[in-house]
Formats: sequence, structure tokens, C-alpha cells
Amino acid sequence: MKVKSYTPSWLSKGSPGHSLFSPSADASRTSISSPYTAKTKKKKAPNGPRRTIARRGTEIFVANGREIRWGDLVYLKEKHAQNRASFRIKRESSGANGNAPEDDVENRAAGYRILKTPVADDIRQLIISPNESLLAILTSHTVHICLIPDPSHLTSEDTEPIRPKIWTLGPTTHVTSRSPIASALWHPLGVNGHCLVTVSKDSIVRLWELSLTDRWSFDSPTLSIDLKRLADGTSLDQDFAASTSATNTGFSPDSFEMEVAAACFGSRSSGGWNPFTLWIAMREGDVYALCPLLPSRWAPPSALIASLSVSVVTQVGAIEDDPTVSEREKLLAQQQLAWMGDVDSQEPQILESSPGEPPIEVYTRPTKPGAVPRLQGPFELAASLDNEDDIDSELTDILVIGSKVEADDLMLGEDTELELDETDREGLSLSIICLLSTGGQVKICLDLDGVEAQWLPPKNKSRLGRLLALSDAPTLLTFQAMDSMNPVEASPDSWPVFTTDVMSRYSFYVTHHAGITYFSLSPWVFRLESEIQGAGGAGSEFRLGLLVNAHNSTRERLYTQPSADVSVPLAGCNAISDPDIGYAVISATPYDPVVLMFDTPEEDFTLIKEEETTPVREIQIAPPQEPLYSYEPRPPFQASHVFEQSSQLPTLIERLRTSRHKVVIGQEVRLSPLTLQVLTEAHKILSEETHRLGLAASELFIKCTRMRAEMQDHLDKAAETKAKIDKITGNDADGEGVDNERIEARVARAQTRHEQLSRRIESLRKSVMHSTKRELSTHERAWIDEVKGLNCSVFGAKSDVALTTTTPIPQQRGVTTTTTGKQVRKRLEEVTTLATELLDEAARLHKDTAAITTIGGGEDGGVGRNGRGHRREHTPSSSQDLRVPNEIRKAKIQSVRNLLAREEAMVAAVSSRLEKLQLSLQ
Repeated sequence: MKVKSYTPSWLSKGSPGHSLFSPSADASRTSISSPYTAKTKKKKAPNGPRRTIARRGTEIFVANGREIRWGDLVYLKEKHAQNRASFRIKRESSGANGNAPEDDVENRAAGYRILKTPVADDIRQLIISPNESLLAILTSHTVHICLIPDPSHLTSEDTEPIRPKIWTLGPTTHVTSRSPIASALWHPLGVNGHCLVTVSKDSIVRLWELSLTDRWSFDSPTLSIDLKRLADGTSLDQDFAASTSATNTGFSPDSFEMEVAAACFGSRSSGGWNPFTLWIAMREGDVYALCPLLPSRWAPPSALIASLSVSVVTQVGAIEDDPTVSEREKLLAQQQLAWMGDVDSQEPQILESSPGEPPIEVYTRPTKPGAVPRLQGPFELAASLDNEDDIDSELTDILVIGSKVEADDLMLGEDTELELDETDREGLSLSIICLLSTGGQVKICLDLDGVEAQWLPPKNKSRLGRLLALSDAPTLLTFQAMDSMNPVEASPDSWPVFTTDVMSRYSFYVTHHAGITYFSLSPWVFRLESEIQGAGGAGSEFRLGLLVNAHNSTRERLYTQPSADVSVPLAGCNAISDPDIGYAVISATPYDPVVLMFDTPEEDFTLIKEEETTPVREIQIAPPQEPLYSYEPRPPFQASHVFEQSSQLPTLIERLRTSRHKVVIGQEVRLSPLTLQVLTEAHKILSEETHRLGLAASELFIKCTRMRAEMQDHLDKAAETKAKIDKITGNDADGEGVDNERIEARVARAQTRHEQLSRRIESLRKSVMHSTKRELSTHERAWIDEVKGLNCSVFGAKSDVALTTTTPIPQQRGVTTTTTGKQVRKRLEEVTTLATELLDEAARLHKDTAAITTIGGGEDGGVGRNGRGHRREHTPSSSQDLRVPNEIRKAKIQSVRNLLAREEAMVAAVSSRLEKLQLSLQ
């Protein structure tokens, strides 16, 4: 990963794009140094993820405080370029006085709008639905669902804040008196992406099937599961729903060990049971799985049900008659078969989807074995680190990369093919579970056994449930562990989060308070898959051991926050790839944006195997010109936000004027407990503000000193580059004092020699083409023999020499050349004789017709008079000719002439073709 540049100018201070990330008016008026907020300051804010940036295409949503800023990056970029161009034009046209006319661009929309929300606390997370029509707004305890307005509002003339339609999710469930919310996820198999899964920190999972036309769907969940009850369950008939009573705040081992940190689904396009599985990471380091977790109505992708049916039927057939298989495994296989049988027997409901997309098939959740699956876990992390710190054992986030879709095995023997992306067909056939700790450590775990659908046994077989509780826990293989933070940067109050990449599903980002780190698993994923597919060969175990110990994952720190202060965290970054924007990662502090622009080398982000050499692009774009000396892009320095905050001392004085201590204001200072209290509060404000100003000033001074050193380094590099150029051109002090004439003469000689060599190569190429004769093939020699025979039959034997060949020519179609020549000669003679006769007859008919038209006819029919008045009798032939109309006679003559013209054209064409062939063979 190569960072091309940092925060662009159209998102920096002074541009309309910076308003997306600037603090809100309410946040700027509030200060942590206010004495009236000292009591609330002592109460520790709930720790959790900070994902305040969401993206829909090139539109981004940024939450700051209780407001949401909504903007289009492409529009902001274009508007910034137009403003710069118009400012330059107006500056040039303003003349010497430099007074530019009033800018009318300010009256337009700024490219962003403010969305007003009814939340009562700061927004901590923004999550967009899969169909990008709904936005989940999360605070520490509440959830709100926002209907995203139409993008046309961004370019309208109205710039007032928008109040979109917002529903409160669970107005009696997710409230401040209940447990905080750990994660909110949109179910990958929800119909139209309108199924939300909320997981609270007290281990309660709720499914909300939302309908925009039914407001009651936002009041209560369709399914709720208490994981603490489910962990102790033994049969399906038990009640695992969450309690509706007040939350018990007393201490219990379950509340401590089963405090949820994060949850995650496998992607919709992954194979196997991954889209059905909800992975849950506990704060203390345990990992659990719920499979299958489905809403009452769900919409699977095209290949999912077929692949599950094949795998379930195959498994049942393999273990049905095996005596070594336990009773529990056979019961589980029968439960999966009953579940799949219910799905296969359904007739799905067909719904229309967006234009260009296939229709949606909606299924109903099977009623047997049950809606609540068994809680699998806690998973044991095999080969885990024993000497890890406590800060690395506390989990903050989880990321699941599902296995690839086995499309080749699924459609074996079928005529049709599944419409899948190449990224879904390639990759690893195992699921990868990534765990992130408070200290920034990333654990890469492999699910070797594969999570499958599991249910508790029925009530009549509850004995199996008790035996199952005593069985061995499932395991995850810890493949690799990497750190994203230095030990000095680690803090127990930090909460790092994962962010998926848009270029590859095997790469991701980790955002924490100290910076942004990039991870890529692509270097070993395909190698491991090739070893797994070829398992059983000689040396496979040794090669797998080398692969595991190689640690080939890519890890790179992309951005380091200068302050590295936990109180100024970075929002979870968001990756974007767009032709107008480029490939970038967007994050933000509570005051400024943090944007990283990357180069996009195709070989780093495509999942194409090494042996495939398919070109990615046909058009080669010239890279931008770089300076002669090397340089490294650096993020622009931003002065501390403390300089922009106003003092809280005037606010304190205004509040004293309206308080019970207003008698102190306006009087002489007297020594009293009241005066001491007022001065103490004012001293607290001034001490904190001066302390923060002093730190910001020292940071600015250090940066200025460092910039002087960096400038000196740039000047030294420029001087070294100039010295190298002078040495090459001969203008240096140690040279001969020769100017550029020597270099120019050498270049001219090289260009002249290059032109001569080019002309020589061209002449050699032409001569080789003329001198090289390719040997004729069998079909070409047979065709020449046929043309030779035709030439002899038409023009005689005098031109045989021109068509002779040095190799014998086989005869074609069983006909000799002599016979063919005789037939052509005979046909030509017949055509010539027929043409002569037709021409003579046509001339005679034309002559008789002309003679008859000059003689007047009598009324006696058979007798007429000639020019001298004598009567003459017509012959039978002449009387028959007179009965033919002129139109028919002319038509017949014209058809005869057309036939003669065609025969003459055919003879001329054959003659011309033979003459050309003779010239080419000579």
C-alpha cells in the first residue's frame, strides 16, 4: 500500500467539504472544563466502538454530536474546483485594485446537508442497510432507524437542515435504564435488507423485521434470545426469550464472563452455513456462534439452498449406517435433514427487485426443529499465546471472512452455470475469524471443523442435551497474531475496530486512537488453499508447517495520529473506490477529517492467481510525473483545536448573575467562603484552559522547528540533485568547463544512428518478405491444377507453361483435367453457336418488323396493297409474325441480349482471372 497523498484540499479547512467533519454548534459551546459539568465528567462515559462514518456510493454520512452531516464527495470535489477556477478568473479580471466582484457561488447548495435527529445523546455508530435505503443510528443505549432522503436534496437550492422520517427502535426495550448496545447488524438474508439484529452487552440477541408501512414492527422484536439461558439449556421446549422485567444490576459470573463486545455475520456471498451464523465475541475473550439464526421471512442467494441440500444429504447418507457414529451426531444430521426438507418443500414467494437484478425468492423460516438454535461455544483457541497481556485478552471487535462458494462441485454434471463473481469462487475453503483486542492485537483464527446448524435435542431426549454440555468445546486454530499498536500507545480505554476493504475480502483495516493499520491475508490464502486441495501428497504436512510458520500476512501502518490521545479518538475508517474520487480511506477526529489517498496497483487487490496472466486493462495510462528527488507524502499539519475554542469564563459570569450568588457580582471583593468558592471555580477554568493552550503552543513550536529542519533537508536534496545534473552536463567545478554542446552533439549522433538502423531494419524486413516463398499446400496445388485445365480448355495449350508446378498435383473429385477441359470447350462452342444464331434471328426479325410497319394494311385481312397499289398475298410465316405484338417481341429480344451480355461478361471475367493468375505465378 502506497499512500499517494493525504487529506485533499477540497476537504481541508476553508472548503465546503470540511463542514462535513467540523464540530457541531452544541459541541463547540460545551467544554469539559466547565465547573457545571464537573459532576457529569466524573461519571465515566460508556466505552465502545466509534463508527460515525457511513458510506453509500460516493455519499457519506458523518455523525458529530447529535447531528448527521450528509454530503456527496464527487459534488464537493467538483464544486471546489469550480470555486478555484472562478476565483482565479475574477482575480485576473479585478485589475490592480484586487477587489473581486461578489461570488454568486455561495448562494448555491454547499453539496452537503444536515440531518436533524431526535436522539438524546451523542451518536456513536452509523450503519447502512444492504439495500442502502435505511440508516441505523446508534447511541450508547438507543437505536433509531432513518429513511435516507433522495440524493436530489444535495443539489437543491434549499440549504436548511432536513428532518427525515425516523423511527425509534424498541422504545421500551433499548432505553437508558437497560443494558447498553454492543452491536447492531443488518441480517445478510433479510428481505430487502430490512432485518436488523441488535446484541446488547447483557448477551441478549433480538431480531427486528422492519416494515416501513407497519409502525408496530419497530416496537417489539420478532425473536429474542437470552444467551445466558441458552448456554444452560438442555432441550428445545425451554423458554430462551429475554425477560421483560427490569434488568438485574447485581453481580453474577455470567454477567461478567458473558459481556458482549461485538458480533458479526458472514457475508451473504460466502458458502456453507456462513450467512446463517452469528459470531459473538465476549469482552473477556470467549467466542460463541449461533447457527442458524434467521428471521421469519428470509431471502437466500441463488446457490445457497442447493449447496446446503447437497451437503446435508451427503452427510446423512455417510453416517446413517455407520456404527461408530454417536447418537448425538445422528440426531443432529436428522435435524438438519428435517430443516432442509421443510425448506425444499416450500414454494418461494417471488418479489420484484431493483432494475437489473434477478427477482427475490422469499422463504419462510422452518418450524422444525425450532427457531432458536443451540449456542455453540465457547471456542477454544488452539495454539494461543500463553504470555499475552491482560490488555490483549479483552476483545473489542470480531470480523468473519466466510469460505468460498464450491460452485464447481455443486454444478458437476449440470448444463447451467451459477452466476457468481470471481471473488466468490476464489479464496479459501475455510472460514477465517479475526479477533481484535484492546491492545490492538489481531488474531487470525481458522475454523477447520466448520460451524454447522445445531439445535438442542427435543424434550424426550434431554439426556443427550446434558451429555452435550459435558462434551469437548469446539476449537479455532490460531494461525497468526499481529500487533497494530506499539506497547507505548496501548491504553485500557482504547476500543479498536475492524473495517473491511473494497478491493479484496481478504484485506481489512484496524482503526484505533493512535492511527490506522492495514492488513492483508492474500499472500498466504491461495497457497494454503492449494495445499489443502492437494492434501495427502508427499511432504504436504511439511509444506503446511512452513506456511504456518512463514507469517506472510501484510501489515503496514498507514497513518499515525500526532497526539495519540484516547480522548480524541479516530472514527472507524471507511474505504471507497470510485473513478472520480480514487481509492481512499476516510476517517475523522471530532474536529477534522483524516483522508488517505492510495495508488491502485491492480496486482495487490485482485484475487487472481499467480499463474493467470489475463491483462487487467487494455489502455495504459501514463503515470504522473514525479519530481527528480525522492519524497514522502506527509499529512498536513493541523493546529490544535484548542485555539478555536472560546473561554468558559464569560459563561461562568453569566451563570453567576442568575444564580443565588448574584450578590457577589458587582461588589467589592471581600474575604468570605462564597468569594473563595467563586474564585476557586474561576481558577479551575483558567488553569485548565491555560494548560491546554500551553500544550498546543508547545506542539506548534515543535512543529515549526521540525518544519525548518525538513525544509533544510529538501534544500540539501535539491542541491545534491543539481550537483548530479551539473556533473552529467559537465558544468561542475571539477569538469572541463564544456557546456551542453557536447551532450547535444552526442544525443544528435545517437538519434541519427537510430534512424539509420530503423531504415536498415525496414529494408531487411521487406527483402526477407519478398525472398521467402512458402510451399504451397495440397489444396492450393489442386486449385492451380483446376485453373490450368480451365485455361487450356479456353485459350488452348499455348499457355500451359505459365501454370506448371514442380510438384505433382492430385486430382480432385474423381474427374480428370482432360475431361473437364473438353466439357468447358464444348460448352463454349455451344454458347458461341447459340449466340450467333440468336443474333442472326434477332437481326432478321428486326428487319421484317421495320418493313411491315411501313406497309398499310387492308380490310380484307389476308390481302394488302403495296406502295404501288397492287394487291399481294401474305405468306403463312409473315401472317404469323404479324400476330405477335411489338411489346412481346421487344421483351424477347431484350432478354436474348441480356443472356448474351451475361455470357460475354462471364467469358471476360474468366479471361481476366486467368491473366492475373499467370502474372502472380510468374
